[in-house]
Amino acid sequence: MKFLKFSLLLFIATIAFSCVAPSENGAPQMIKTDVPERPAGQTDMLQFAAEPIPTVRVGFVGLGMRGPGAVQRFTHIPGVEIVALCDLRPERVDAAQEILRKAGFPEAAGYSGDVNSWKELVERDDIDLVYVATDWNSHAEIGVYAMENGKHVAIEVPAAMTLEQIWALVDTSERTRKHCMQLENCVYDFFELTTLNMAQQGVFGEIIHTEGSYIHELSAFWDSYWNNWRLDYNEKNRGDVYPTHGIGPAAQLLNIHRGDKMNYLVSVDTKPIVGPEIVKELYGREAPDFRNGDHTLTLIKTEKGKTINIQHNVMTPRPYSRMYQLTGTKGFANKYPVQGYAIQSGQVESEGIPNHEDLNAHSFVSEEVKTALMEKYKHPIHKELEEKAKTVGGHGGMDFIMDYRLVYCLQNGLPLDMDVYDLAEWCSLIPLTEISLDNGSVPVEIPDFTRGGWDKIDGLKFAY
Repeated sequence: MKFLKFSLLLFIATIAFSCVAPSENGAPQMIKTDVPERPAGQTDMLQFAAEPIPTVRVGFVGLGMRGPGAVQRFTHIPGVEIVALCDLRPERVDAAQEILRKAGFPEAAGYSGDVNSWKELVERDDIDLVYVATDWNSHAEIGVYAMENGKHVAIEVPAAMTLEQIWALVDTSERTRKHCMQLENCVYDFFELTTLNMAQQGVFGEIIHTEGSYIHELSAFWDSYWNNWRLDYNEKNRGDVYPTHGIGPAAQLLNIHRGDKMNYLVSVDTKPIVGPEIVKELYGREAPDFRNGDHTLTLIKTEKGKTINIQHNVMTPRPYSRMYQLTGTKGFANKYPVQGYAIQSGQVESEGIPNHEDLNAHSFVSEEVKTALMEKYKHPIHKELEEKAKTVGGHGGMDFIMDYRLVYCLQNGLPLDMDVYDLAEWCSLIPLTEISLDNGSVPVEIPDFTRGGWDKIDGLKFAY
């Protein structure tokens, strides 16, 4: 109830204080959204580290498409107790219990059969971390309630769908001093994390442009989402509704809220063609008011003059792509559709790199050189976890690395790799792109969710 009241008040305030800044000729120039004043007594969560938790006791909420894999992965992480499992469907809880039995774990407390069963799990006094893998619309409410009940929370992507939900998570995390992390696995993928390490060591010069996307035709999955929640969301909403896989790695390369910030975005989309066809095919009805275009493109400008290109397409037949790409003053990296590096001569040390003097930025390096670069600049996280991650699995191992790092930081009282402001910034593309699209692709200001702290940290660092 507190969450609902807060959301309503914040929504009213946002509407009241949002405005379109006019240009000199009176035409709309930029839509601004309100940044509510930080409540008295709250401080930011930048570099926040909670007290160490030697044994992390976990409760899982949501055991549909993503939850069971998380339960399985956590059985491979030392110092974890799986205390409770929750899903609306009892058979989902039973299936997760079987995962625990096969792994030699004791049976967990089970909650099911009611849409509010998750509250009973959250209210337990023997849980440190609530892991949320439900449908999008329920993520923020569960996250807020978990923190209010003294729990750290990790929420599947996207963790929040509206500005009201985003600010509720930010303010609750600041007020309760509890971690609120978004479970963005793609930042741990092997090419992405290696490239980030190269970028941080200056291999590409200054990074001036990054790209990311979620291009994944979902025809094989639409009828697998409980109660049709994903297609329903696309039908009723417009914009980049699933941006975090693309924007997460792109934002890390640019040190967003660690020395730079995203200032504004502009979004354009195609008309919806495939979306209404899917509704008719699956549910036998017309969808004349289907909101989301088949393909959405968003351009972002940062405070330091950098640019980001983010795209979303889950409708049309295309090879999977997260577009991951960077443009630097001394080099270039690209993952889709061709994975490779283009680097100016002299940007890497000779040790271990064949033909290093022949490097140039006009073409990709050879496969031999790329392999040598990825070995030379392998991230310390991958040096520690790559072998086990590939054995345990989860999108090739990046899911396990994500979960392991979360638990590791909690156990050792360290700042998490991703904080609540990463969550806020990356999720904000969902409502902000809709605002831009519904107003003729007018630029929309991206709020500073740190409320002035975006340049307090000098670059992205992982804690050890």
